[in-house]
Order: sequence, then structure tokens, then C-alpha cells
Amino acid sequence: MNRKLRMGMVGGGKDAFIGAIHRIAANMDGLIELVAGALSINADIARDSGKALFLPEERTYLTYDEMLEKESKQPKDKRMDFVTIVTPNFAHFAPAMLALDKGFNVVIEKPITFTIDEAKQLKKKVEETGLVLCLTHTYSGYPMVKQAKHMVQSGALGKVRKIWVEYPQGWLSKLTEREGNAQAAWRTDPKKSGKSGCMGDIGTHAAHLAEYITGLRITHLCADLNVMVQGRALDDDGNVLLKFDNGAAGVLMASQVAAGEENALKIRIYGEKGGIEWAQQEPNTLLVKWLDQPTQIFRAGVGYKEPLSGFATHNFRTPGGHPEGYLEAFGNIYRNFALTLSARIDGKEPSKEMLDFPKVDEGIRGMAFINNVVKSAASNEKWTAFEM
Repeated sequence: MNRKLRMGMVGGGKDAFIGAIHRIAANMDGLIELVAGALSINADIARDSGKALFLPEERTYLTYDEMLEKESKQPKDKRMDFVTIVTPNFAHFAPAMLALDKGFNVVIEKPITFTIDEAKQLKKKVEETGLVLCLTHTYSGYPMVKQAKHMVQSGALGKVRKIWVEYPQGWLSKLTEREGNAQAAWRTDPKKSGKSGCMGDIGTHAAHLAEYITGLRITHLCADLNVMVQGRALDDDGNVLLKFDNGAAGVLMASQVAAGEENALKIRIYGEKGGIEWAQQEPNTLLVKWLDQPTQIFRAGVGYKEPLSGFATHNFRTPGGHPEGYLEAFGNIYRNFALTLSARIDGKEPSKEMLDFPKVDEGIRGMAFINNVVKSAASNEKWTAFEM
């Protein structure tokens, strides 16, 4: 393509956290430009946010319905190519469905929808329209996560036997939703967040990472959910035992009351021959542990290519020793989505590396994970079959 992709945004105004992250990520490679937005349900914030982002007044909308209707009537050389949806969970489905109906591709925050039925409807609409939907499971964008995926799924570690994935945070150790913290307020509100708090917010990231790296699927689980902070409406802590479709066993822990922890997502996967270990707070490093030889340390951005995979090197951005973090991982998801969409617009077939970003099926599995964890936690049965 000889132009940038044109992006519209639903939500993400100046009072939001994640909208700015998406805009930075989308802008990182110069492939995308923001041309329109319905940036807040508050009219004043929507207008002020549009001005701050230098959007034309006529393309700063007060509702997503208005934006999608008017943008669909723009000339072909001006209309949006896709819409990014960065609203709270309960407000994902309606704008995504309308965007697809109007012919726009979609980037959407996780969890994909409020219910699994909505997620399945989105999948049906994506299949009907042939449009592209990208789900921003950020951690799959890290180069060393992609290297781990390549090693595990190529059989380098042998048959996978054990998966440990943990995601401790401490930011909800107090009842901050009652103290003016807007992020805490909606994430702990069942009407806005859904039937699960901690597991829906960060447990889904951990589950996705386990399935993404291994290529395995959870078949059964045994869950324990807890409300540790008195007065909170949704779980803020949980533990899940997992069974996978190759017979592997797993342990998933997610907590937002681990006082003192920041964002300590970590995964360890062990096969017959060895294991891998990756931590989000040290993302450039992948430890590879062998049964019969010393541990290896793989690093992102270094000059060597072997034994690194093309999926890892495709997502490198900086020279060795220059940390690539959360924003770069987010940027990799946007870049791969943008390259895929640009190729399709040009009538070309995207490469496997371009297509390596989460899509609607991962969104459905995320919603199923939430449902099954909540169901298991409420049951006296040891194991609950993972139902879709």
C-alpha cells in the first residue's frame, strides 16, 4: 500500500488509560493514522479529547453510532479502514457488531465481549463479512514469547507435561474502587466488568499465554475464587488447576491483592527434554532449561539469528541491551494486524508472521475460561469440563 491505514477509535479519551496505549502502539511503525473518534460518552470530554489529538471537529463524534454511520458514507479515499474499541467490557459488543455491519475491520480490547454468546455472535459476523478482527492480548506480542511458542510447538522440549503460569498484582489490595479510582471502580463492578473480576481481567491473559505458547487447549479445570478485600463485589484472587488436551497438567494463579507486586506475569513450561521460563517484567530474556545440559539464556535484539525463530526476529525492534517492553509488544500486535490488513487490501496473501496476532477464536476461549472458572469455583466437584 502507498498510504497509511486510517483508524477510528471508540472510547479512549483523555480520562482513560488504555486509549493512549493503543494510540502509541498504532503509531509506532508509521503504518496507521487516527482520523476519527467517539472518544467518550461525556460530550465535553469527547470534544476536548478530539482537540487534543488534532482531530477535525467534523470527525470528532459524540456517539459511536454517529461515527460509524457518517464514516461509512465518507469517500473511499477518506473513510476509516478499521475501528479500535477501548471501552469497558460491557460496551465492546455493540460497537464491534455495528462496525462490522458497516464494513469496518475491528481491533478490540480483551475480554472480547461481556458474555460468550456475544463473542460467538461476533465470530459469526466476522465470518459473514470476511473482515479482520484483532484482539489485543498484549503479552503474545513479545518476541521471546514467540520464541517460546516456536520451541515448544516444534517439539524441542518434547511432549509438554507441566505448565505453571502466574499473574500477581497488588493494586487492588485496598478498596480503591471506593476512593475515586475509576479503573478499579469499573473493573470491580459486575454490571461493567462481567461475572469475574481478577480472573476476567488478568486470569484470561495467563490462560491465553499458556494456550498460545503450547498450542494446547484446556479441557478441564478446578478453580478456587476469593474476595479478599471486604466489601468488594467480584473476585480479586484465584487459583486454578488445569488439564490440557495432551494430558499435561497446569497451575494458574492470578491475584490483584498480592501487595507489593506490580505486573509479575510469569510462565514456566516443562516437557520431556527441558523447559522454558519467561517473565513479563524481564521480557527480553527467555530461559531454556535442559535435562542433560546447562541452561541457555536467549535474548531479544541481539545480532545472532540462530537458534531464534523467524516469528521472534520478525518482532524485534531495538538492538541488544535496549529493553523492549509493554508498548513494543502492543505495537507488534498492531503492526502484524496492519500488515495483514494492508496485504488484503492489496489483494495479497499475508505471511504467517503477519497473521500472528490474537483473533476472535481466542476471544471466545477467553470468555469460556471465565465462565468455566466461575462455574467450577461455585461447584463441589473437583474437576469441571471446559465447555465452550
